[in-house]
Amino acid sequence: MKSMTAFGRARVAGEGYELTVELRSVNNRYLDLNIRLPRTWAPQEERVKAALSKLGVSRGKVDVNISVTDTRTQTGAAALEPDLEVARRYVEAALLLRDELNVDHDLTTSRLLTLPGVMVPVKEEDEEDDETVWAKLSPAVTEATLAFLAAREREGARLGEDLLSKLNGIREMVASIASRSEENIAAYRVRFEERLRAALGEAGNGVTFDENRVVTECAIYADRVAVDEELVRLASHFDALEGLFKSAEPVGRKIDFMLQETNREINTIGSKCSDAVMAQAVADVKSELEKIREQIQNIE
Repeated sequence: MKSMTAFGRARVAGEGYELTVELRSVNNRYLDLNIRLPRTWAPQEERVKAALSKLGVSRGKVDVNISVTDTRTQTGAAALEPDLEVARRYVEAALLLRDELNVDHDLTTSRLLTLPGVMVPVKEEDEEDDETVWAKLSPAVTEATLAFLAAREREGARLGEDLLSKLNGIREMVASIASRSEENIAAYRVRFEERLRAALGEAGNGVTFDENRVVTECAIYADRVAVDEELVRLASHFDALEGLFKSAEPVGRKIDFMLQETNREINTIGSKCSDAVMAQAVADVKSELEKIREQIQNIE
């Protein structure tokens, strides 16, 4: 079992560059990948998606942030040139603020040069091809994804332990419901016989006590309120849920389906409740099942 909430990071350094890859995710019904790459590396997006899927990312809203730093600029080893498109956007934004907010426009060339992305390394004549870029990027993506998946497994293990604990509690509640149901059926026969005998006594002589009729009436009542079939199906559902809670595969949808089936059986038992104690136990079971349902929304 894996959680859909996790974080993973990797930092890889090479000659003249440093790569950082970060993965964050929250729960989502399907796999929703949002990949942010440096502009010049945009063609690598499909390769990143394929790598994530191959490594086992199959569900959740996953944000992937990839940044690269040219370490040559930190030592002055690389020549710089202005990125005119980025600079133009800064100027346009400053003019818009001036016009809309009626403030002074004090953006100077010297200030513009210090803004992020304005000064960039001069492009080499032999610009890196896609294969060279992927050779740099692939190890960082793999390392970050493995860290991300390990975090999902750790969180999933904690959730699994809590879910198993809740399931064991539900088993005990259902066992008490079964016991109470049997007691109610036996008590009904005793009450029925007592009332029948009392009625016969009031009627006087000449009225006989038909034992077979008593047995028949009690059997009809027992058939109407018995929950044996529901309990058998519940036991099967509980075993299936326990196996899913311990599984290492993506099981969120399967658990959701099994909870629906379990709720159906509990509702049927609730409709057959013959006293307040059983009704309260059924309500407690439904409350615990709802807690599990909320938790598994975060399970892959």
